[in-house]
Amino acid sequence: MYSATAYKSRTLLLFFRCGTLVRDTLPTQSCDAVVTDGAPCLPCPSKRLTRHRSRVNAFRERRALSLTLNDTKTAVIKLHKIVNVLVSIIIILIAATSLNIITTKSLVFLSSQIVLVAFVFGNTCKNVFECIIFLFVIHPFDVGDRCEIDGVQMVVEEMNILTTVFLRYDNLKILFPNYILLTKPIHNFYRSPDMGDAIEFLFNIATPVEKITLMRQRITSYIENKKEHWYPNPMIILKDMESLHTLRIAVWLQHRINYQDIAERWTRRALLIEECIKIFRELDLEYRFYPVNVNVNSMSTLNYPLVPPHNWPTEGSKEIAHS
Repeated sequence: MYSATAYKSRTLLLFFRCGTLVRDTLPTQSCDAVVTDGAPCLPCPSKRLTRHRSRVNAFRERRALSLTLNDTKTAVIKLHKIVNVLVSIIIILIAATSLNIITTKSLVFLSSQIVLVAFVFGNTCKNVFECIIFLFVIHPFDVGDRCEIDGVQMVVEEMNILTTVFLRYDNLKILFPNYILLTKPIHNFYRSPDMGDAIEFLFNIATPVEKITLMRQRITSYIENKKEHWYPNPMIILKDMESLHTLRIAVWLQHRINYQDIAERWTRRALLIEECIKIFRELDLEYRFYPVNVNVNSMSTLNYPLVPPHNWPTEGSKEIAHS
């Protein structure tokens, strides 16, 4: 038998970007159950940390959703104004034609002017149309998404009809026209599933097989014990042999997250590398350069005499001079 205080629960409602309503019940009081043998059930730090991270992620999602809705509303308002201007012009032309205010000759003159205007502003109208298609039809990202464009990772800061503002890793704001983004491949980390990672090591070819096997077992055990960070069953393979004296061993594993939170990804990876270094030191696994034979076939003759000249100052002469 054991006694425990009752859980007080609260309901957390989250509106995610997909529009679904998620109901999550979180305990507001940690367990202080007492077992019959007197050993208290201490609260698990990992569970509290996970709960804290979920709340932080929920706050980030809520903020990103608010910014996305705000930017979308602003873009729709601007698009509505553009459509109103175009519709007003069309209505004025139709009304003037039906009331015989504009004659046929005037229509021909106006059509020639419209052709001239289309020749001047045709490229601009094409870019505006492409921006509208990119923003409202393709819609490859939302505000707050981490994306990679041209090999640079950036976070979407602001979305407009004609332009999109990104924030680089050093907080530099970069403005991209949307018609240019339409022609570029965009890697969206937020919309990606749980992503994989890889770590590679180099060992000497003389490393015993028993040590390599033990190293694989210990790394696999560490990864499987970190269930909140990694998926089980990582792949540890002998990837390649280089220069006939170096073995390249790769560890392929999968995160429980994608790379939207890039800092968390590097933190987990750093912990894994630190554990690998600890394992290598305990197993005495070191990388030693393979000895290289150097054969000297010929040497160039020396252009200076090996014996110093007769007037070269010696140690005794220096002492006499100083005395």
